[in-house]
Amino acid sequence: MTDTLRGGILAIAALSAGAAAAAETDDLREAAGDYFVPVPSTVPAVADNPITPEKIALGKALFFDPRMSISGVFSCNSCHNLATGGDDNLPTSIGHGWQRGPRNAPTVLNSIFNSAQFWDGRAADLAEQAKGPVQAGVEMANTPENLIATLKSMPQYVEWFQGSFPGRDDPVTFDNFAKAIEAYEATLITPAPFDAWLNGDDAALSDRQKEGLAIFMDAGCATCHGGVNLGGNGYYPFGLVEKPGADVLPETDTGRFQVTETAGDEYVFRAAPLRNIAVTAPYFHSGAVWDLNTAVGIMATSQLGADLNEDEIAAVTAFLQSLTGEVPEVVYPLLPPETAETPVPTGAVRP
Repeated sequence: MTDTLRGGILAIAALSAGAAAAAETDDLREAAGDYFVPVPSTVPAVADNPITPEKIALGKALFFDPRMSISGVFSCNSCHNLATGGDDNLPTSIGHGWQRGPRNAPTVLNSIFNSAQFWDGRAADLAEQAKGPVQAGVEMANTPENLIATLKSMPQYVEWFQGSFPGRDDPVTFDNFAKAIEAYEATLITPAPFDAWLNGDDAALSDRQKEGLAIFMDAGCATCHGGVNLGGNGYYPFGLVEKPGADVLPETDTGRFQVTETAGDEYVFRAAPLRNIAVTAPYFHSGAVWDLNTAVGIMATSQLGADLNEDEIAAVTAFLQSLTGEVPEVVYPLLPPETAETPVPTGAVRP
């Protein structure tokens, strides 16, 4: 066989292998399209809350301002730190009077895509969610009345509210406070390599990540963790097939039952969104698991009854790494100065 002929045969073989690989990738992408939706390229619209540059800027200031807490210590960013994956990387958050909250803080990144907020879905949207921590005694421990007095004591805030909610006789309200934060949080979306791959970039995922994606779908993980946020849009019993230990699933936290008081909702939680999951340890509502491989193994066993081996778990974890996205650049806002009328902070713990 001549060198020319041998080279031609090798070239044909390479082309055939490349064509087969391309077809396999296309099949995988088509299957993925049944479960997942890429992050949109623009800020999503919010019901009953038009997003404007002025409202985004106001919401950003409020998000970072610790004076929204009664102590002047804790801001939204304290538990949802944009530098650490949009959460605080603690099992449960530390709040007012150094008290610990009952559940792990979910990431604020891409939270606009969740159908409801909190692990138990007790807030219908981000505006409603923003009101919760402000008033929670173990978090920011403030009251709507004190918060509004604080805002109205600073002329710059009053001006910003007027620009964000024009035509209102009194724009500085607790509802508008929450809507401004919602507008800012709607901008916190993180396009990731997985989105590039869904949009046709074959090189955006490694072969190992594609293998993990196939396992993720075949094992049934995508049934609960689909959509734009790969979760955040449904409620499921934790331990559907086999309950994990009490360290992972504390018996005292009955999940959505605490909202609905319906027996069937005991130990039911909203499926965790998986975007940026690789940088938001520890995992689960209890914050009891620090290793992503371990978390994947627990979910496979407890939710699916799937006996994934170590290599398969590692492949799924590799796929989950592709969900780590690009966080919007954050420039720390300059906040309005206090005045003589600004309420004095206090560290007193409410009974």
